[in-house]
Amino acid sequence: MTMARDKTPVTPAIRMLREKKIAFTPYLYEYEEKGGTAVCTRELGVSEHAVVKTLVMEDDAGNPLLVLMHGDLQVSTRELARLLGVKTVVPCPPDTANRLTGYLVGGTSPFGTRRAMPVYMEETILELPEIYINGGKRGFLVGMSPRDAEQILKPVLVKVGVAR
Repeated sequence: MTMARDKTPVTPAIRMLREKKIAFTPYLYEYEEKGGTAVCTRELGVSEHAVVKTLVMEDDAGNPLLVLMHGDLQVSTRELARLLGVKTVVPCPPDTANRLTGYLVGGTSPFGTRRAMPVYMEETILELPEIYINGGKRGFLVGMSPRDAEQILKPVLVKVGVAR
């Protein structure tokens, strides 16, 4: 159920995508607290593998980073820490994630974050024809080419996804 362009929430993420002239399709759906990617998959009728989560994490020194992961996988924080050469990587507490990104957890977009952070993307995301990624508001995804996301975010490609 695509909403008309004038119904698209104007978030920092949408401003950035428009400024960079990136093609995207807005999708609004009924947000459910703690529903995760299963809710948008059900509401939009898309594969959970094509829904990309934006996870705000930090290493043992408190350095924040973003991880983009398939909705049906979880991040092996042990493997990510090994790749980064740090002891541990853990999810940021919600208030820290909100402060760093300017978005509420559940509505975190990798685009237009308040603070610039390194981005790590599961490499197989680039194999998808289209991804559905948060547009900066709970219950709001944008459909776009994963190559466009790569072009804007310039992520480090990693292989840290594991079945949940």
